[in-house]
Amino acid sequence: MVNIPSTVKISFRALRVNKMRSALTMLGIIIGVGAVITMLAVGSGARKKIDAQIASMGSNLLIVLPGSTTSGGVRMGAGTQPTLSLGDSDAILKECPAVAFVAPVLNGVAQIIYGTQNWSTGVSGTTPSMLEVRDWPLAEGRTFSDDDVRSATKVCLLGQTVVDNLFGSEDPVGQIIRIKNIPFTVIGVLSVKGQSIIGQDQDDIVYVPVTTAQKMLFGTSFPGMIRIIMVKARSAEELPVAEKEINSLLRQRHHIGPKQDDDFTVRNLTQMMEVAQKAAMVMTLLLGAVASVSLLVGGIGIMNIMLVSVTERTREIGIRMAVGAKTWDIRLQFIVEALTLSLIGGICGIALGMAGSKILSVIAGWSTVVSVFSIVLAFGFSGIIGIFFGFYPAYKASLLDPIEALRHE
Repeated sequence: MVNIPSTVKISFRALRVNKMRSALTMLGIIIGVGAVITMLAVGSGARKKIDAQIASMGSNLLIVLPGSTTSGGVRMGAGTQPTLSLGDSDAILKECPAVAFVAPVLNGVAQIIYGTQNWSTGVSGTTPSMLEVRDWPLAEGRTFSDDDVRSATKVCLLGQTVVDNLFGSEDPVGQIIRIKNIPFTVIGVLSVKGQSIIGQDQDDIVYVPVTTAQKMLFGTSFPGMIRIIMVKARSAEELPVAEKEINSLLRQRHHIGPKQDDDFTVRNLTQMMEVAQKAAMVMTLLLGAVASVSLLVGGIGIMNIMLVSVTERTREIGIRMAVGAKTWDIRLQFIVEALTLSLIGGICGIALGMAGSKILSVIAGWSTVVSVFSIVLAFGFSGIIGIFFGFYPAYKASLLDPIEALRHE
């Protein structure tokens, strides 16, 4: 029967005899485990950031853009032909069962003035449903109502970036700001959203009733014109259904024939964001795979040193066999030595990986997340490396002829 405690003691004693060589052998595993944890932390941080940005956009989103136009033989992009109206928005909400909320948008850029402060920002005319579509609660105050939209009331909601630049620490609710020199009453402040998936500051925004934007701020080329319709489906499963219903309804409302091109575009923002999420996941896997190569290099280093150790300790192996050590005693001794090198290196590598992730986060400004999974994965892989690359030297040592081993000088 294999005497495991005795074998472990012998293995540790052998490693202590050559402390420098053992430390240098572990260095490859330390670097490998540290690299795996750091790279996975970078990838996980990127995924977490994208998840937060996706959540900030809202869920189950569709966006309807006006069509393209052709001028002088040059075809412009989507959104250059004004083909959407408030009537389209109302019809989508009423006639598309898969749609939960609809928010028309007429947007532009304007200079906002409060006292001696001014700030240039995006101004969007919309309806109260925008907060439902975007899953965007208020931090304080109230939103504008349907009556405000019908009456084209001069009220507005401010994003946090606008509040910071115009009001500082002052409470903006109830204050009067000027948009294009027209006075507006601030009735609410939006909660912080952060950056969008394309890096845009979502808090740098002012919302006003869409009719107010049409009549007083941006004007329209025809009555009721809007630039975008944002749609929230009832569920993720109903997104394709909602998309088909919108396409069918708008083709009917815009009198588009069977062989004619649409004068609008429906885009599934949720699908686009899921693609970004999958790309981040693939990046995490690639970073982890690249970093794992250094673990393999460390394992090869362990095997190399263990083969040298077998050669150096041939006489010792012969003596142990002569006094009754079995084949598995010899194998286990060298496997335990290799495993010990790997696991100690793994522990040091975990510390290195966590420190490296923190340094990257502070110096480079990258978002890093060290997960328990990445630590367990790297540590477990280092143990497997130790066993895998330690087996051949152990197998070779166990096959030595005791008589020949005792003759070895």
